Amino acid sequence: MEKIKYLDFELFYKGDLSLLQKPKIAIVGSRKATKYSRDMTKLLAKKLSSKFTIVSGGALGIDTHAHQGAYPNTIMVSPSSLDIFYPKTNETLIKDMQKNALVISEYEKKYLPRKYSFVQRNRIIVAISDFLIIAEAEKNSGSMRSFEWAQQYGKKVFVLPHRLNESSGTRYLAATNQAEVIWDIDEFCDNLGVNSDEKILTLNEALKKYGSILYEMELEGKVEIKNGKVYFNG
Repeated sequence: MEKIKYLDFELFYKGDLSLLQKPKIAIVGSRKATKYSRDMTKLLAKKLSSKFTIVSGGALGIDTHAHQGAYPNTIMVSPSSLDIFYPKTNETLIKDMQKNALVISEYEKKYLPRKYSFVQRNRIIVAISDFLIIAEAEKNSGSMRSFEWAQQYGKKVFVLPHRLNESSGTRYLAATNQAEVIWDIDEFCDNLGVNSDEKILTLNEALKKYGSILYEMELEGKVEIKNGKVYFNG
């Protein structure tokens, strides 16, 4: 397994490393999501993938539909090592992403997922993304931990609208103005942008955002590094 340093993480990877260079948006949510949430997630991921790489955790439910909607412009952050396909039900999808998209992990070979590694996976998903969408989540669910990471990293959070008896976590975030509701998918996708579209960054800013990949971008002619600044071409 090959390894890179990206932001503050040491990551093993398989797949298209260039996806880390693109603007990224995380989509997470319940494993037992409603059909409405699954369908809206896949549609949202498909539309957003024209501008963003979609980041998720490979789990059943929302994660799976986010990856499928955006494929191959998607990154999976695994709670296990890359030689362990978790969940087993998604083995075919994960293998496809290892070939044509990107799968990353903090863990060396033969590492089985643990409760702790799911929390750490969520941390990476949020940290490497520009925004976070929580498609569906109950108030005390693991997906709400992603919201806590978003608060810590200063990332804006969006949620889907839900009926009163569904998704108590995202409804709470919307009601308390801690997340913005996506009322219209087309309008949302058209208007969403990133704050990191600057053509010039300081070297420290660029290294914080891109890590060691920055120097690969320089070799490929995508950036020019000069006098402590990074100039983006194109």
